[in-house]
Amino acid sequence: MADDIEIRPYRDSDLEAVLDTMRAALGEPPGLGRTPDLFAWKHLDNPFGRSVMLVADAGGEVAGFRAFMRWDMVTPDGKTLRCVRAVDTATHPDFQRRGIFKNLTLAGIELATEDGVDMIFNTPNEKSGAGYLKMGWLSVDPIGIMARPGLGLASPKAEWNTVPALDAPSAIDSELADLFSKGTRHGLRTPRTLDYLRWRFGAHPTGQYAVATTEGGAAIARLNRRSDRRELVMSELVGAGAPRAARALIKQLRPAYTAGWFSEGTEERALAMRAGLVPVPRVSALTLVARPLRDLPLDVSDPSNWHIGLGDLELL
Repeated sequence: MADDIEIRPYRDSDLEAVLDTMRAALGEPPGLGRTPDLFAWKHLDNPFGRSVMLVADAGGEVAGFRAFMRWDMVTPDGKTLRCVRAVDTATHPDFQRRGIFKNLTLAGIELATEDGVDMIFNTPNEKSGAGYLKMGWLSVDPIGIMARPGLGLASPKAEWNTVPALDAPSAIDSELADLFSKGTRHGLRTPRTLDYLRWRFGAHPTGQYAVATTEGGAAIARLNRRSDRRELVMSELVGAGAPRAARALIKQLRPAYTAGWFSEGTEERALAMRAGLVPVPRVSALTLVARPLRDLPLDVSDPSNWHIGLGDLELL
């Protein structure tokens, strides 16, 4: 890297320049918006802690940004692993091909290791995936898709007909968190505390989530549009009554189709299939990779040691 580019910790005063760099490098996806609110939700308000963030500083100009978002995981025997997720990586087009991505990442690994982080994981795109593998990441597994066709094909431009009873902020309470606490852990699992659920689904500044509960079960789904069709993304299923709750959401919201994904062998995957979602052959949405920073109690390169779904992976 050129001597005039310094890798340093992110400062709060960098925010607007960082967002501008991300827009220039990554664009502005429809319906997302790289806003200060979304940045704060991810990196400052996260119940797992403030992100590890670095800037490539070129004489006072932000040439690149790298964030490792805090994300605890729990093993089947209840041990908490302090993890981070490699997200929001951007090199300004004016500074590309100068080693910024690699140097930001290596500096982030060093900081995370010093801070006692156990593992980094993320779902890189095809362009950056090879770079992560060269820096010691392990390929875990492609993340597939489960889907169920819906009844909304006749009116693709119709708006979502949500009702207040389905709004996530008002539906996420201690009773729902208690349902999640009773679930079994098949592998590495995000601890679904009340604070986590309220932050993840109730406080998201850009994602629109709906919750349906039944006796002994619940479903949380994200309302989305893809190719001008209403898409319902099943984020969470919990309890024996979850298939009934999922079907209630589908009936209420009438998407063109419902999509989701849950690790093989998990209770959630069985619940999704009971709700009518079936695996789509030879289709993958994401690829999961991981980099242990110390000896771990399980092999994270083995997909059977993960217990996750789209609710864990998609952040918008």
